[in-house]
Amino acid sequence: MATVAQNMVDTLEANGVERVYGISGDSLNGFTDALRNSHINWVHVRHEEAAAFAAAGEAGVTGNLAVCAGSCGPGNLHLINGLYDAQRSRVPVLAIAAHIPSAEIGSEYFQETHPQELFRECSVYVENVASPSQMPRVLRIAMQTAIEKRGVAVVVIPGDVALDEAVSTHIAEITKTQPRVIPDQGELEKAAKLLNDTKKVTILAGAGSAGAHDEVIALADALKAPIVHALRGKQYMEYDNPFDVGMTGLLGFTSGYKAMEDSDLVLMLGTDFPYQQFYPEKAKKVQVDIRGENLGRRTPLDLGLVGDVRDTAEALLPLIKPKKSSSHLKSSRDHYKKTRKKLDDLAKPTAAGKPIHPQYVARLVNELAADDAVFLPDVGSPVVWAARYLEMNGKRGLIGSFNHGSMANAVSQAIGVQAQDRHRQVVALAGDGGLAMMLGELLTLEQNKPLPVKIVVF
Repeated sequence: MATVAQNMVDTLEANGVERVYGISGDSLNGFTDALRNSHINWVHVRHEEAAAFAAAGEAGVTGNLAVCAGSCGPGNLHLINGLYDAQRSRVPVLAIAAHIPSAEIGSEYFQETHPQELFRECSVYVENVASPSQMPRVLRIAMQTAIEKRGVAVVVIPGDVALDEAVSTHIAEITKTQPRVIPDQGELEKAAKLLNDTKKVTILAGAGSAGAHDEVIALADALKAPIVHALRGKQYMEYDNPFDVGMTGLLGFTSGYKAMEDSDLVLMLGTDFPYQQFYPEKAKKVQVDIRGENLGRRTPLDLGLVGDVRDTAEALLPLIKPKKSSSHLKSSRDHYKKTRKKLDDLAKPTAAGKPIHPQYVARLVNELAADDAVFLPDVGSPVVWAARYLEMNGKRGLIGSFNHGSMANAVSQAIGVQAQDRHRQVVALAGDGGLAMMLGELLTLEQNKPLPVKIVVF
């Protein structure tokens, strides 16, 4: 008999899923048993929170769908912190949330929760499978939505329904699209006029600038604009960038703040930078974002454009009149060089017998790490040192709980990053509290073949 669970596993495998993170439990038996007959690896963790973070880490480094699973009640309840992180980081994760026996739903049964309500705020799609006839359609919708909306999709399924005979054994395959999204010509001309009529322009680039490095650099060159990056834009814009003036925000540098404060116009590219107090009050603001709902969310705008950063920057460049004066860029760069020197002066060895400064440790990690290493800092001081002393080069990755701000993300996310590629160097910069919180995941690293994550504890 082909069960619903077996069809789920067959569908996941057909769509390129190679592993599922989780902890087995009675209500998941149908699903985990079906995995035995597949090529999908079950990555057993010590806490479901780690499973969700691991899936988020894998999805963050690949851009592909990653999967985690939790048993009914408290089991899938533990997923929620990692799923919040995945949702706010906009990475595609599918969560299989097992449910209590379907006949007991609504009776205050042992371990009963209401997963559909629980996960609604941290997902782009959540649905309960009450009957085998809903599958595999619900699973396909969940996967497609997670990929296209770049977020978390949750499939809630009672253990007895998973063990029922499948009504359909169709293997649903999802589509991963790559649309070009640019503003219309009139909007581009409005943006160009604002930029051309403004003397001092500063660019603020965020995670949405991924894949747009060269186009943003070309735009900055024409505008003679310094480039400030948000933390999630660091790995995409910091390297090979003669216009770089560092970060702004709570973890940033004075040079990044000053480059924005001294500008007449801030051009926001693919950033949802949340700190209102770091936006200049007097400067005009033009924002480009693929998600229209983000426009003007953080600061009042003079113009908002919906578009992909790379394509929009490419379309905007021919309309820009190259600026002759580079005084704003020069003063911003000079300030950055002074700020950078002060930071580097703190990252030096101490005298024999004296405690080592964490800045120096971060500097050594940067110098010793591989050219394509992935760094995963815990929230707290490790993020500060990562932001200030890890150098990006276009090959390295930087993943963390930068939007959700959870403790204990580093080692858990590293599980997923390393499981996806056992030959790539993965470095977790863990806080002592974060490591202690999820200490059991050291066993997960060891038991899974093992996973050779490097852990530096601050």
